[in-house]
Amino acid sequence: MAHVIYDNFYLSNEIEDQFNSHLDLQSFCTVDNSLVGVPGMKRKINVYSATDGTQKLSMGEGNDRSIEVGYTQKEYEILLAQNRFEYYDEQAMTDPQLVPVGTRHMGTDMFNTVNGDIYAEFAKATRILPVETLDFAAFVDAQAMLNLENLEGVSIFAFVCPADMAAIRKTLKDDLKYVEAFARNGYVGTVGGVNLYTKKDATSGDVYIATKEAVTIFNKKGVDVEQVTGNSRSETAANVRLNTIFSRKYYLTALTDETKDIHIAVGQEATATNDTSVDAATTYYAKDGAGYVKVTPSAGDNPSTKGWYTIAPANP
Repeated sequence: MAHVIYDNFYLSNEIEDQFNSHLDLQSFCTVDNSLVGVPGMKRKINVYSATDGTQKLSMGEGNDRSIEVGYTQKEYEILLAQNRFEYYDEQAMTDPQLVPVGTRHMGTDMFNTVNGDIYAEFAKATRILPVETLDFAAFVDAQAMLNLENLEGVSIFAFVCPADMAAIRKTLKDDLKYVEAFARNGYVGTVGGVNLYTKKDATSGDVYIATKEAVTIFNKKGVDVEQVTGNSRSETAANVRLNTIFSRKYYLTALTDETKDIHIAVGQEATATNDTSVDAATTYYAKDGAGYVKVTPSAGDNPSTKGWYTIAPANP
């Protein structure tokens, strides 16, 4: 094992920040602690979406389409996240910080792993708003795409990387307000009703605004910890005084409501497609309010006559 053991006489134990992000994304999800099953078991989840239906009408005209809500059933696999920390009795006696630091990082590493899976679900957003810059209009337009009729008691948040957050603060200036009611780790301010949070490992140029209904984490409540020390060690491990600690968590994360998750894509632009037949390698989008929504083509669809778009980096 490659532990770095310090002579206690010279010990100056400085622990670097090992969190990928201090922002606990579980507080931005719907948490369901009813998960049962074993790793590898499948769980079917209904993922909801809605079609766009707003039209601009003249006198005497009426709507010829309606907003339609539907769902697709997706299959997710229950995950087991486990880590292991091993040390010898002699190592623990030589360096008293070894075991506390090792066990503390077990929790940090588990946090980073689950957080990464949650962020990956937000990043599956099917609704996208291409923008040139992260200004006031970008957040207002993205919020409008959520189609929320009643904002009372609804918290809308956005995850932003540090570099983009610096650009936002320079651009928005006084439009960025601080609201104490939303104060928590990572909170920077509120713009247009969207609470902005810095996530240091978020992707630059990609901002996701959402509500808690967007992503659900299904937990088998708690983290199991198993220590293999003392009399519980195997004869071989006991013979060499080897101790092992395991921590494990059973969970799965899922984007359960696509209508509550919007991707603000900086430096991207939408272009009406000229494709007359579906290109399997191309992702198509339909107009959705101020932005666009990913579509699933059917056999025989003509993207051009459907009025679909493609989204790609804007020309410099």
